[in-house]
Amino acid sequence: MSDVSFHDLSSASAEQRASLLKRAEADLSVFVEKVRPILEAVRTEGDAALLRFVRDLDKADVAAGSLKVSEAEFDAAFGKVDKDVIDSIRYGIANIRHFHEEQRPETMWLKEVRPGAYAGDRYTPIASVALYVPRGKGAFPSVTMMTSVPAVIAGVPRIAIVTPPTADGSVDAATLVAARLAGVETVYKCGGAHAVAAVAYGTETVKPALKIVGPGSPWVVAAKSLLSSIIDTGLPAGPSEAIIFADDSVDGGLAALDLLIEAEHGPDSSAYLVTHSRKVADAALAALPEHWSRMSEQRVEFSRAVLTGKRGGIVLTASLEDSYRFINDYAPEHLEILSREPFAHLGHITEAAEILMGPHTPVTLANFVLGPNAVLPTSRWARTYGPLSVTDFLKRSSVGYVTSAAYPELAGHARRLARYEGFSSHENAVSEIRDRYLDA
Repeated sequence: MSDVSFHDLSSASAEQRASLLKRAEADLSVFVEKVRPILEAVRTEGDAALLRFVRDLDKADVAAGSLKVSEAEFDAAFGKVDKDVIDSIRYGIANIRHFHEEQRPETMWLKEVRPGAYAGDRYTPIASVALYVPRGKGAFPSVTMMTSVPAVIAGVPRIAIVTPPTADGSVDAATLVAARLAGVETVYKCGGAHAVAAVAYGTETVKPALKIVGPGSPWVVAAKSLLSSIIDTGLPAGPSEAIIFADDSVDGGLAALDLLIEAEHGPDSSAYLVTHSRKVADAALAALPEHWSRMSEQRVEFSRAVLTGKRGGIVLTASLEDSYRFINDYAPEHLEILSREPFAHLGHITEAAEILMGPHTPVTLANFVLGPNAVLPTSRWARTYGPLSVTDFLKRSSVGYVTSAAYPELAGHARRLARYEGFSSHENAVSEIRDRYLDA
């Protein structure tokens, strides 16, 4: 496929190499300016503005008073989804729950740092969290599963989902099934920047939340950026991105098959096949037409736009070391290591949010049923963030307890440091003044 973007790193300039690292949300300025009035309208007008934007931007017919999904709508959803699909949702939720239950830290731990002096941590759930489930380029019950399960395991007392409704004003039935099976019964019919504003400020119908998590379009990312002083916006999760790394032990056709997984999400996705093998690269290019022939028209359109554009295609490197270097510079959301010996490469990869090992572990499994969370940092944020986890729904408090026997030793050292730093009240609090109160 001559129109698929082909990048030879051995001859690429520093500027050309840097351009390969850019994502769709790299420049949010155009979105930020368009989002500002949306946020302000929701803040000042509440439900009236929200309903207007649901109609104009979500292109959905939602009547006043029905922004929140009713119990009857939840019940009806189970009759609209095939039993086999419900079974698969249950299967995925079970694996996701098992994985995330292992993540949950002890409620509290204390360690004796000196005889009679104890320090530790206590974890408590965040009081309210909103889960953003996108809708524009498809229905994503999997995102509902990935965000709801860890929130429920963490014990968040108030969990709400915001998701764009369909044209008739309903919410995707499988999304409602996944929400109920995961343990979430509050869903609001709104998406995009206006949904982020609704859970940040609150409206007559939508209760405000302390935090919002979940992937979204550049509009959602821009809204989160502007509202970050109002609501905790969690890990940065924008349009999908993936690197399929293949060594010379696998068929390029398999690499091409997996390259299309994230590329089909939408034209704002990013997807590269990275290999030092020209044979693998050529085989991948040759296999793409057959793979496209087995996909729906819309997904072909999306993935072709990615692979022929500036944020996708084939990256041919000069060596394995050059492949590792590019992957670590890119810091992908999803990384597949396609190799008969994937663990031989793992130690060289330090910057990736998700690393899937070997030819039997495609991104598809991780996105739906494997168990680890598929809500992942994008746009190189894998360098400092990890996947969504139970701890994203918990807050940590330090705990200290000093006995009377341990106090004098700690107080003496603290008093000297307080005096050196010039804090007289700090010093007084561990001086003979305190001793008089304690001895009284």
